[in-house]
Amino acid sequence: MTFITHMDLIIILYFSHFLHSFKPLQTNAIKTSKYNPFTFLPLNLFEQFQRIANAYFLFLLVLQVIPQISSLSWFTTVVPLVLVLTVTAAKDATDDIVSKCVLCTISPLRSEKWMDVQVGDIIRLENNQFVTADLLLLSSSEPLNLVYIETAELDGLVYFLFNVYNLKPAVRCEPPNNRLDRFTGTLTYAGQKYPLDNEKILLRGCTLRNTEWCFGLVLFAGPETKLMQNSGKTTFKRTSIDRLMNVLVLCIFGFLAFMCTILAIGNCFWEMNEGSQFMVFLPRQDGNNAAFSAFLTFWSYVIILNTVVPISLYVSVEIIRLGNSFYIDWDRKMYFSRYNTPAEARTTTLNEELGQIKYIFSDKTGTLTQNVMTFNKCSINGKSYGEIQKLEITKHTDTVDFSFNPLADPRFMFHDHALVEAVKLEDPEVHAFFRLLALCHTVMAEEKKEGELFYQAQSPDEGALVTAARNFGFVFRSRTPDSVSIVEMGEERSYELLAILDFNNVRKRMSIIVRSPEGKLCLYCKGADTIIYERLHQSCSKLMDVTTEHLNEFAGEGLRTLALAYKNLDEEYFNQWKQRHHEASTELDNQESKLDELYEEIEKDLLLLGATAIEDKLQDGVPQTIEQLSKANIKIWVLTGDKQETAENIGYSCNLLREEMNDVFIVSGNSPEDVRQELRSVKRLYHFSLDKRTLGKGVKLIADELVNGEYGLVINGHSLAYALEGSMELEFLRTACMCKAVICCRVTPLQKAQVVELVKKYKQAVTLAIGDGANDVSMIKAAHIGVGISGQEGMQAVLSSDYSFAQFRFLQRLLLVHGRWSYLRMCKFLRYFFYKNFTFTFVHFWYGFFCGFSAQTVYDEWFITLYNLVYTALPVLGMSLFDQDVNDVWSFQYPQLYIPGQLNLYFSKKAFFKCALHSCYSSMVLFFIPYAAMHNTVRDDGKDVADYQSFALLTQTCLLFAVTIQLGLEMSYWTAVNTFFVLGSLAMYFAVTFTMYSNGMFLILPSAFPFIGTARNSLNQPNMWLTILLTSILCVLPVVTYRFLFIQLCPTINDKVRMDLLPKQHLPPPPLRTRIRRTSSRRSGYAFSHAQGYGDLVTSGRFLRRPALSGSSGFANIGRTTTGFSPMGRSAGYSPTGRPQNAKVPDVEVTSLQMYRTVRDPAF
Repeated sequence: MTFITHMDLIIILYFSHFLHSFKPLQTNAIKTSKYNPFTFLPLNLFEQFQRIANAYFLFLLVLQVIPQISSLSWFTTVVPLVLVLTVTAAKDATDDIVSKCVLCTISPLRSEKWMDVQVGDIIRLENNQFVTADLLLLSSSEPLNLVYIETAELDGLVYFLFNVYNLKPAVRCEPPNNRLDRFTGTLTYAGQKYPLDNEKILLRGCTLRNTEWCFGLVLFAGPETKLMQNSGKTTFKRTSIDRLMNVLVLCIFGFLAFMCTILAIGNCFWEMNEGSQFMVFLPRQDGNNAAFSAFLTFWSYVIILNTVVPISLYVSVEIIRLGNSFYIDWDRKMYFSRYNTPAEARTTTLNEELGQIKYIFSDKTGTLTQNVMTFNKCSINGKSYGEIQKLEITKHTDTVDFSFNPLADPRFMFHDHALVEAVKLEDPEVHAFFRLLALCHTVMAEEKKEGELFYQAQSPDEGALVTAARNFGFVFRSRTPDSVSIVEMGEERSYELLAILDFNNVRKRMSIIVRSPEGKLCLYCKGADTIIYERLHQSCSKLMDVTTEHLNEFAGEGLRTLALAYKNLDEEYFNQWKQRHHEASTELDNQESKLDELYEEIEKDLLLLGATAIEDKLQDGVPQTIEQLSKANIKIWVLTGDKQETAENIGYSCNLLREEMNDVFIVSGNSPEDVRQELRSVKRLYHFSLDKRTLGKGVKLIADELVNGEYGLVINGHSLAYALEGSMELEFLRTACMCKAVICCRVTPLQKAQVVELVKKYKQAVTLAIGDGANDVSMIKAAHIGVGISGQEGMQAVLSSDYSFAQFRFLQRLLLVHGRWSYLRMCKFLRYFFYKNFTFTFVHFWYGFFCGFSAQTVYDEWFITLYNLVYTALPVLGMSLFDQDVNDVWSFQYPQLYIPGQLNLYFSKKAFFKCALHSCYSSMVLFFIPYAAMHNTVRDDGKDVADYQSFALLTQTCLLFAVTIQLGLEMSYWTAVNTFFVLGSLAMYFAVTFTMYSNGMFLILPSAFPFIGTARNSLNQPNMWLTILLTSILCVLPVVTYRFLFIQLCPTINDKVRMDLLPKQHLPPPPLRTRIRRTSSRRSGYAFSHAQGYGDLVTSGRFLRRPALSGSSGFANIGRTTTGFSPMGRSAGYSPTGRPQNAKVPDVEVTSLQMYRTVRDPAF
């Protein structure tokens, strides 16, 4: 892209409320990150303090600086709080830097960055470059200033070009908006106004193809471009566990206040009844009464009992998330060697959310498919060819040798040798079949060098068919507005092009009328089998039955089919028909209906030739991935800009739609009433029950439906626009949620985001959006989880995503393995962390009743400091980073293991309260058993052992053993690291305890180490170890009993799978079942991505591009090249040549189809 100069143009943006409005020129800079250097600190702190726990610790810090309240130093809270905030901020900054958009530079005349381009600038684009802003096309390297573009990232866009270079016009256009299919504006020049519409604009996100260069005027730049208007806003994403944690932390705060209130009330009564007895050696300060003492005690216990929500919880959570993100980055099974692309976790805060996905919203082109069409099979005169391709094809499978044809495309592969033998044996039906494919199309052929053919097809379907004919000896060579030249088995022949009956979505067929060199008139037709069959001659009935069987087989394998037919025409009849067509085309009333009657008249009594079967190549493993995800109870919705037939065909190919489904509903109403009626008719036809609950602010929550059977839904974009209206969105969602699979076709990027938001609003489910193009950005941002495919459509989707990889098939590993493990580990971590800290804290609560509610701690201060930091940190981190209930292979074998995550069974409010009750029981055991064991107890030598320090040591030792054993029960997968962490933490405890309670430490700092000799004097007594053993057994026994009974009486899916795997642990897992395609289908396999409107271009003299070199008519030993296709769209109808049959257009060179109209106004 080259920056030239600022053109003397006025870009006037008009709005509805006033005519003229000027605004500063918009630069082309866009932002895909959340922060910048100035907003990072305030925004990040604001985001972090949305966690209620962080705000709580800040409040504790304030309390600790009050000496009358705090029994702990202020730095014990400020240091970990600052550490947490710093670590989290560094992680968020790293994630945000990764997501920043890459800015590309541009070359000669004046090189600039994309971000510096402004409205009104003229830029130069070169071949294969992205269009960087919304441009008015000015000129190009092609004759008549025509360009070719690939709109893979934008759906349904068509363009128009005219030359206004060296002019000084004024452009007035619409304000920035998100309508990809509409543009209005005017260009004023020399006192005259010329209209500008969508056909004259190149939109950001397209790619220039097969055009050396072009110049364009920037109309919209940066966030004002239509693509960015559809992209949505970057939002802060939080997991459902984070949101649940905020609720639970509020509950914990309430419970903490409740405990502190009880203890404060107890202190008040104790001071009134018992406190006076201690005033001799604990005199009260002046003015301090029992009520004030209770007030101070309340806040003292707030500080002491704050460990119910330890700040180390959030440090550990961030470490766990970071570790699980590294697992995704390091996973070699998600590495795509062809593009050298590994999987990447672009955020570290959403890993556990991957284990709870209920709805997946997927793009089609580039995500499910490769957008590559291959000619796989065909049926000619009742014989099916290509059957060998049913077998597993490997690189060693023999392919057809096309060396006899020097013009063959070397990339074309076919494995059935019978077809090429039939061609060589000059089978007339086979020759007629490929002759039709070589003639009946709108492809253009460019031959820059002799024999180097390059095809430009409006759709990849047509490109595949013409390439197949080319390789089997019927080579489309060139065309003029009134002729088509092909090479038939080495002989060059020119057919006179008399008329094209163009394709459209209603006709679903395309016909061409040609005159052969021998003077024979013939109509060739290709289209949907259901349409062609209605127009066949009755003599074709037997052939039609056989061909139907073949079509059913092709459709059952997910191939896209077309039926081919022809008809010989009488010269006199055709002349009469053409005259009547001319008269009908000039009618003002009922023109379309009269033309349709003429089309129907000539396209009847056709003779069937056969059928083609094209495979829209899926990415590797797509059907198996969708099948696995469906077994995991994940619903998949495909949101695509393709036509209905194409999207539906891909749905069957990738196993999203299946023949076994009870029904597939089609919603295609053209008005709100029609759409509403179609949705309601589905409910009346198939009764199903819906459970509705109400969320906050009156939003109704639609629960999962109870449906008998499996259903699919296909809805068009214009119908979806009505279905998403407020009065109908619930109707649509109810019907869609009833279905196993949903396909929305012809949708805009904004509609994709609206569908995702609709499900998020009314379904209590986690959503994931996956796509590869800029048109998927809004959907990716709207979903809870956004996944970008780093493929052929640029990096826009990847830059906006949370996770990225190169192939759709990696999604099942991301969810069923990494996602499930992350969710399982996080839930186990939270359950255990709350258990060990609640148990630790509740012991303080019980001790308060025996220490006069004096806010004295039951443990040594060093134990309080090191409990979460050293003694219990590594074991729980080891479990949270390495634990797995089953390995990755068995996770694929049992995708049902994913379902508990969708139902929040591992961690919820219910699980939290169970954990709290368990902790309450354990704390009572850990306090009262040691208390009773030491009451009136003496040592072996008769000395008293019942002192505070010995009791504190015994209680904390029992606590540590109990929580460690509980951790062992939680762990499903023991590794050397886990074992080392568990045993090492216990060893660390005893080493630190004996060190800190030694004489040496006391002599160094007596006030910090008052427990001199306690460890060696207490732990050498047998009754101490008996008490530790007894408390450990009593703490664990109810857990073991409950789990045993639960597994026997009400086992979970995890219990069933693990019991099933016990006898198979030493056996290799069975291979995954390969997808078996059906060999028959009763549905039509018709799908043709060709768009309406190229007939008038083919038959006009305005599409000329450049002369084609005249080549040898024989198969000389000449070079050849590959074929490229550019999917685009147009609109038109029947297009006769409009000239005498034998007349030649003067000065018209042999050329190929041009994809765009030229301006008819002579002023240009």
